[in-house]
Amino acid sequence: MGEVRIGTSGWRYPAGPGTWSGIFYPPSVRSRRSSRVDELAYYAEHFDTVEVNATFYRPPDPGVTRSWAERTPPRFDFSLKLYQKFTHPAMYARGTRAVAPADGDAIPRATRVDADGFLRAIEPLAEAGKLGPVLAQFPPSFRHTPDARGYLDWLLGAFRGHPMAVELRHRSWSDEAAETLALLGEHGAAWVQIDEPKFRFSIRQDHLPNLSVLYYMRLHGRNAEKWWTHDHPDERYNYLYTPGELEGFADVVNTVRQIVRRLYVYLNNHFAAKAVANAALLRHRVGQEVPGTYPAEMVRRYPFLEPLVAIEGSSSDSLFGGEGRADVPAEDAESQEG
Repeated sequence: MGEVRIGTSGWRYPAGPGTWSGIFYPPSVRSRRSSRVDELAYYAEHFDTVEVNATFYRPPDPGVTRSWAERTPPRFDFSLKLYQKFTHPAMYARGTRAVAPADGDAIPRATRVDADGFLRAIEPLAEAGKLGPVLAQFPPSFRHTPDARGYLDWLLGAFRGHPMAVELRHRSWSDEAAETLALLGEHGAAWVQIDEPKFRFSIRQDHLPNLSVLYYMRLHGRNAEKWWTHDHPDERYNYLYTPGELEGFADVVNTVRQIVRRLYVYLNNHFAAKAVANAALLRHRVGQEVPGTYPAEMVRRYPFLEPLVAIEGSSSDSLFGGEGRADVPAEDAESQEG
């Protein structure tokens, strides 16, 4: 049976309408940096993996990734989303004032220097044995073309030696499934299975693995009403999977784990810690323990957790209640947004 790791996409959502503060993280977590307690260590009491979103917005500093390794248990690991320069050329240009790609040009312009820099930044996690897959998440504008295949071939080659997972969203990749599978298989990269609101050209997937060594699934939620039009970015992830919906994914996991050596499943419906609630329930549904204690407010909001989790009876039961707990290092204070 393959090893299954279930977690959430990101661990730190300190503000906005979908904040985790006061829901998953007890109220004693304050907004002032000097009094912030270590949310990563608290998260790691409940899950054994996390998908890091912050690395999409800027490459991490090696000191920060070293700190992550030091503040988590031995069996904990991090899946890191590639910096947007590798996958989202238009977004990268807007954020950095770089030369914008020509209309319709969805091929990134990352270089070997960029890849080497990212690899150096994540090396402390690799050295600590805490580096999970590196995630290349492409937008719907990245379509199956000879240039796109060539770039993806280069990208996977640049990160050879590290487990890779590739999220493709445009239907052209599944329409040419044989070529896509051959390319990913040549590099030993997992084809990410995704659940999200569908559009006309959404990729078609069957949740089957393409490798025997690695499987990667991301559950983004199904809030179709707010997916494309919303007042705040958090709103598109305001979706709670029902126990019945998660039962279907549990069946997938239990089937795939008979074939694949290691499985990663991440919940990205992060609004108001709904991802945490769903990840805890999914752990239970695949036969895993649900460790850690959960605040009463979390269980009040998501009552299906009550028979599954230990509820914090007092502040002394929580990581945040004891004395001598270290604050989050300053360099990590803004490292995990969205």
